[in-house]
Amino acid sequence: MNNPEALETLLHQARKYAEFSMRNIGHVPPTMLAMTPEGTLTFLPDGLEDEKAKTSFANTARMICVGYGATAVVMILESWATFAKQGKRLDDTSPSEAMDRKEFVVLMGETAGKKTTEFLPILRTDAGGFFGFGEFDSSGLEGFQGRFAEMLPPIKPDKQMREMAQMLLQAMGVTKNLLQPKHGRN
Repeated sequence: MNNPEALETLLHQARKYAEFSMRNIGHVPPTMLAMTPEGTLTFLPDGLEDEKAKTSFANTARMICVGYGATAVVMILESWATFAKQGKRLDDTSPSEAMDRKEFVVLMGETAGKKTTEFLPILRTDAGGFFGFGEFDSSGLEGFQGRFAEMLPPIKPDKQMREMAQMLLQAMGVTKNLLQPKHGRN
């Protein structure tokens, strides 16, 4: 299941997708990219309006990874973050309410034995439009946890587990056709 080349390919696709989305629609829809033996799968939830929807997206992404034998996965999410000032404790204010919040597109990727997180700071024009991505040094940050981390199963799923996951996905309306990347203009 260790596939570092697939992870690098997915991260490259995720960066291009994030920039394209920001330039053309002004935001990045929450998205999962997964590399499977049959190719790349893409999943976009209907929305992340509340905690239940966020958890559902993460759990569906995990089930897709099991059902289709993903060897690498990248979660693409837009996010606000706050950081502690040098020598001070982090303020408990939620990033969505903090005045000094920073806006990012976050790419969380993994393959067996390797996890990586990239922060793409969103730079905006004075009028609020997307200007580009800035640089961000995440070297001081360690390990990420939460609902969008650890998408791949800890052990390689057997055929029966994959089939069961695919049946559950089908019942949820998440078909293989829905997960196939759509090329051209949509």
